[in-house]
Amino acid sequence: MNGFFCYEYWAFIVIFNHCELDRFDTAILEVLSKDGRISLTELANRIGLSKSPTQARLRRLENTGVILGYRAMLDPIRLGLDHVAFVEVKLSDTRDAALRAFNAAVVKISEIEQAHMIAGNFDYLLKVRTSNMASYRTFLGETISILPHIASTSTYVAMEAVKETVLAEAPQGIHKNVS
Repeated sequence: MNGFFCYEYWAFIVIFNHCELDRFDTAILEVLSKDGRISLTELANRIGLSKSPTQARLRRLENTGVILGYRAMLDPIRLGLDHVAFVEVKLSDTRDAALRAFNAAVVKISEIEQAHMIAGNFDYLLKVRTSNMASYRTFLGETISILPHIASTSTYVAMEAVKETVLAEAPQGIHKNVS
């Protein structure tokens, strides 16, 4: 049992950068992940605390960066952006200055929804969303190919999104039990 507790604690530290979460904090995260527009009074009722401690916990979760913000979730398909491609990127230079230049350029491009530096046979994996194959081809040729230090790319087109979410709920096993 102690080994399991240590594992939970280790995962908790890595994920939340030393921010201690108890079952009430986790409950707040679970409720807000499903309904970010809930009133403070209703949130307090759902987690079983009064309004003042709920508000204090919510502020702490926001101030420590566990809650990054609140936003409207948009349906990209209804917006005409239903073409998703994943692009493997190999760079010609992987020194720190080259990586910084590539990162700085990528964050400015709205069609690139995600960019991850990868350990493996390529350097970055990009998730790109456009309206169709023709617009993707133009985007690849006129935007991705001129990013700093690009050596080569390989594209994989998504046929269907089976699961596509942001962190929609607090991962299980991250809280310390409140006695």
